[in-house]
Amino acid sequence: MTFEKIAVLGLGKVGHLAAELLHGAGFKVTAIDARAIAGKDFIVQSIDIADASALRRALTGQQAVLSCLPYALNKSVSSIAHELGIHYFDLTEDVPTTNHIRELSTTSRGLMAPQCGLAPGFIGIVGANLAAGFERVRSIRLRVGALPQNPTGLLGYAFNWSPEGVVNEYLNDCEVIEEGVRKMVSAMEWIETVYIDGVQLEAFTTSGGLGTMCETFAGRVENLDYKTMRYPGHVQLMNFFFHELLMREKRELAGQILSNAKPPVDADVVYVHASAEGWAEGRLQRKEFVQSYYPIEVAGRSRTAIAWTTSASVVAVIEMVRNGSLPARGFLKQEDSSLEAFLATRTGSLYKSERSTRYR
Repeated sequence: MTFEKIAVLGLGKVGHLAAELLHGAGFKVTAIDARAIAGKDFIVQSIDIADASALRRALTGQQAVLSCLPYALNKSVSSIAHELGIHYFDLTEDVPTTNHIRELSTTSRGLMAPQCGLAPGFIGIVGANLAAGFERVRSIRLRVGALPQNPTGLLGYAFNWSPEGVVNEYLNDCEVIEEGVRKMVSAMEWIETVYIDGVQLEAFTTSGGLGTMCETFAGRVENLDYKTMRYPGHVQLMNFFFHELLMREKRELAGQILSNAKPPVDADVVYVHASAEGWAEGRLQRKEFVQSYYPIEVAGRSRTAIAWTTSASVVAVIEMVRNGSLPARGFLKQEDSSLEAFLATRTGSLYKSERSTRYR
């Protein structure tokens, strides 16, 4: 179904920017938040989003909804979208939430598209694009790191992303394919060293970043994994915090402690390192996609790297559904999206390297 009317739920940094990008791409946007926000170029409604009846009324008449809410609210939002027969998009990396949405998609009248952010999301599109050039694929390795440009302290980190999401990624088991076997492994393990632009980083397993890729590539790739990148020494301290101090038993408190100690910064950077190895024309080859994304100016304001890369990813996918590059019904696997079509959208073009200028 062709559409132009879309509701955006949650006006944090990511949701607010997504609403602006959608408006700029020609959509009729209604933004919905618990707070009353004035002075926008699109409609803003203030409701209790946790009230299912109020949310159902607000979404009636819309053709799509983008949830930029905490993942715990997305089961309810997706169920309402399914009931109303409208497209559903979100940024979640939470596996149980995605499984719920996938079940809804079997009877949906619109497209159910979770995991449309940076990871899962854009990184899966890149990985699948790299792998497509091989006749037989040996490995797909996907790494993403959202970090402060000027780290301080032993952790070398700043919580520019949801602390709840980070805690889940650090503690939940991670799906991988190892030597052709699809399996679950522990988070914060398989530690390796990665260099990008001469910067030394450490990469380690975290949950959710692959989305549905293990299912898609089972039987087609020998090794597939996703890792988060941080500055050296971070993972050892986080293992101490969660496991030796037993903060894994108090996830909410852990998130509060960490976000209080390491608040967000404006000067951030998003590192993306994707590689695939395989055989083409009888030769073993390696292909890479490596980028450093910095804050950029959008609509007259500087936007953090994590905010614009996340927002731009989901808005580009929404543009692709509108223009027919993606299906209008069922369940969307991010790796089924064309990287070329993604980058050709108005918003996806932000990901081209010449637009990833440093913050000044």
